[in-house]
Amino acid sequence: MVHSEDCSIIFRIKGILEFVCLLDDSNDAQCTISKTFQGLNSKVSSKNLVFTVSNSAVLIWPNNTFQSSMDSLTDTSTCGDILKYIEADNSESKKSSKKKDRKNSGPNVVNMKLLFEVTEPAGNGAPNLYTVIRQQHFVRMPLPMDCILSVTSNESLANACNVLVESLRKQLSDMEEVVIRCRKGSSLLVPQPFHFQLPEPTGLTTVIYPAGVPDSQLQGVREDLHKKFELPGDRPCLRRANAFRFPDEAYKDGYLRNPHVHLNPPNIDNAKLYLVQGVYSYHHYMQDRVNDDGWGCAYRSLQTIFSWFRQQGYAEMAVPTHTQIQQALVDVGDKEPNFFGSRQWIGSFEVQAVLNHLLGVTSKIMFVSHGSELASKGRELSNHFQTEGTPIMIGGGVLAHTILGVAWSEITGQIRFLILDPHYTGGEDLQIIIDKGWCGWKGPEFWDQNAYYNLCLPQRFKTI
Repeated sequence: MVHSEDCSIIFRIKGILEFVCLLDDSNDAQCTISKTFQGLNSKVSSKNLVFTVSNSAVLIWPNNTFQSSMDSLTDTSTCGDILKYIEADNSESKKSSKKKDRKNSGPNVVNMKLLFEVTEPAGNGAPNLYTVIRQQHFVRMPLPMDCILSVTSNESLANACNVLVESLRKQLSDMEEVVIRCRKGSSLLVPQPFHFQLPEPTGLTTVIYPAGVPDSQLQGVREDLHKKFELPGDRPCLRRANAFRFPDEAYKDGYLRNPHVHLNPPNIDNAKLYLVQGVYSYHHYMQDRVNDDGWGCAYRSLQTIFSWFRQQGYAEMAVPTHTQIQQALVDVGDKEPNFFGSRQWIGSFEVQAVLNHLLGVTSKIMFVSHGSELASKGRELSNHFQTEGTPIMIGGGVLAHTILGVAWSEITGQIRFLILDPHYTGGEDLQIIIDKGWCGWKGPEFWDQNAYYNLCLPQRFKTI
């Protein structure tokens, strides 16, 4: 039995295997594909297989009675022993260590590469030559192997490597199934692995999708997987956008994701937290080389909400620009043509219209005649975050904000609002954003007590 205090480790091994075969138009094509995969399976099972541990000098031969380039790493070593050999770049971790809440740092990830020894004893046999008289197609494609294994630190390293080898063999089998299912004559699609964090006890699992086939055409595949893993049938869980992102994988678009996870919860007796579900990107003034200081806060809140639907796999469309938002409002007849290219404000009703026009998303509008009434909306807001889990846009007067959650006590009625402020004009500096309260918990006094407010509460649509 493993003790709960043992830290978890994720081994991730990546590499490229080359699929090479000759295909013809006969009924033997499927058999040829299977034989090619059998050959790759034998290669993975051979003594020539080598695991290299990234950012270290460690090499492991898992199929050769567990040999390692480090004398101290033997078949009795634990998985935790390998961490001391890894020379990771600590620049980001040093920044992150300053944060108040490190509960979201996650397990240690050991990145490994898949290699093979290329020097082998020469055989004694002479090469055989033969002639093929029928037309054949030479097929070569890369197989991007990507396997993961989650273990505890006291697990045997030798056992973990053996399981990784079996995972590679299993992934080859899954890839073979996808290649055969999606084959059109001699045209083959590259199988691509994606990892998903599913509810326990399943945890991290891998799904193979064919490259070039959009999510919209994989509905039946996902339906079968949702049934297999007992996942809800009304929201995306296994689209490519839902894929698990490892701690060392940075987003390339430059936007911060989920800054609120670095906050400590407010200190309210008997309060429960009701938070946005999933991932969003933080959009605020002055991003994307657009000077919208003073007029674009609702646009930015809309972009944050739109990013949520994109990150959760509901949409493949990119987050719209200010001009695209304005064009959408002109297209639906909400605005006159001269609105396009202007610096006019928008509000909750415009946000609702754009979400519906571009994504087909419906929204509920909550109206409060005075900001002081927001303190009494704990039940409605908590229910929204429990059932829908989407960010809320709130507009009042000349200001717009994004509500990401509430801390609310049903007993006392006390409430705090988790606010993402689009009025921030600085760079993507998480430390400043957290320390200066651009993303933070606010009390009821945050709202103008005498101003009216409209809240746009986007609703999920039922799809997988």
